[in-house]
Amino acid sequence: MKRILILGASGFIGNTLYRELNSYYDTFGTYFTKKGFVHNHHYFHFDMEEGDLKSIIKEVKPKLIISALRGPFEGLIKTHESLIDFINRSNCRLIFISSANVFDTFEHFPSYEYDKTLSESIYGRLKIKIENELLRLAPAKYVLVRLPMVFGNHSPRIQELDEAINTNRPIEVFPNTIINVNNDIKLSKQIHYIINQQLTGVFHLGSTDLIHHFDFIKLMVKKRYQRKAKFKQVYTTNQMRYLAVLAKENKLPSNLLFSYTEVLDDLTLVRKDF
Repeated sequence: MKRILILGASGFIGNTLYRELNSYYDTFGTYFTKKGFVHNHHYFHFDMEEGDLKSIIKEVKPKLIISALRGPFEGLIKTHESLIDFINRSNCRLIFISSANVFDTFEHFPSYEYDKTLSESIYGRLKIKIENELLRLAPAKYVLVRLPMVFGNHSPRIQELDEAINTNRPIEVFPNTIINVNNDIKLSKQIHYIINQQLTGVFHLGSTDLIHHFDFIKLMVKKRYQRKAKFKQVYTTNQMRYLAVLAKENKLPSNLLFSYTEVLDDLTLVRKDF
């Protein structure tokens, strides 16, 4: 059975992938602060500041590494430089989870897989730096996955919305930002397919249609909470801004494609009373 190591497996996306893949592959993960993983023998403590990744890789002997790491930017850069060097010298592949923020400078159109990256944000430039190192690998060695906003019933974004509704606090929305979206359920199945089919290259994994951020959040509030909410409208630019990643070259099968309304439906299956 193929051995998979998920870096950042205690986080929202990393843990979603672990739960999806664990029944099909010999799956391991890393955690940093969450104590609930201490007694799980498939989880290893990993501190980027200590740089103990080599010992974890030596013990696990993975054939595929998925990086869903978050943390200090300097530590992320050093960790991925070391990781990419290992991938280049070994019989192992890498899936790197990146972000639509690598295109956050562009205002007039959504972005496709092989468009030039350009970002004004620190976070976007971090992802671009790691991506550029990754793209120097042989094509068969890597998968680069760029994500739009990802939601889930237990995601940080939904937890923030839950708290705002519960405390009657204004929800921050961006009327001039056009997005596409994904959620944990659909994302985990998409990446499972990429692994199972041994696909390579750059993938944009999000809904096939677009919506204004403000409109999406309003629909979310209406469907999930069935009550009114206060909104704080934030304008980062006078122009319409796209923070959306669409697939053109590397499209997945139709059963793995979806609209933003389907993402909303998944997020409202669990009714919450407020």
